[in-house]
Amino acid sequence: MAARPGVKRRRIGIAVALAAVACGLAVHLGAADTAASDIAGDALYVVAMWGGLVALFPRLSSWPIGAIVVAWSVGVELFQLTGLPVAWAGEWPPIVLVFGTVFDARDLLVYAVTGAVLATTDAAVRRALGRRAASAAA
Repeated sequence: MAARPGVKRRRIGIAVALAAVACGLAVHLGAADTAASDIAGDALYVVAMWGGLVALFPRLSSWPIGAIVVAWSVGVELFQLTGLPVAWAGEWPPIVLVFGTVFDARDLLVYAVTGAVLATTDAAVRRALGRRAASAAA
């Protein structure tokens, strides 16, 4: 018996989130601190958030998930302007994995582009799978 669409999508979300976190940790811990590693880390942050939201809300459509992920990411980036994340990182370094440290306007573009790519890809895959399911049922 095939898994219901919501269950399958939830599993995909969990797998994507776990893979993105693993890759993000590899970049954070193993890559030199360059613009490329910063951009990769930012993109992987968005991918992990997207996977987490898909796992939590598998029936929510692609665009609202993309919008929530981008809004959260932008909010976190703007929160860095308060100076709290960098202060917290001094007390507990792993917090940088969630809140970062200092504001970088380039990150806003990375979040928007990554969110749009994820939402577009997700919507296209869901449409294709829906067409395949419809033709199989006919």
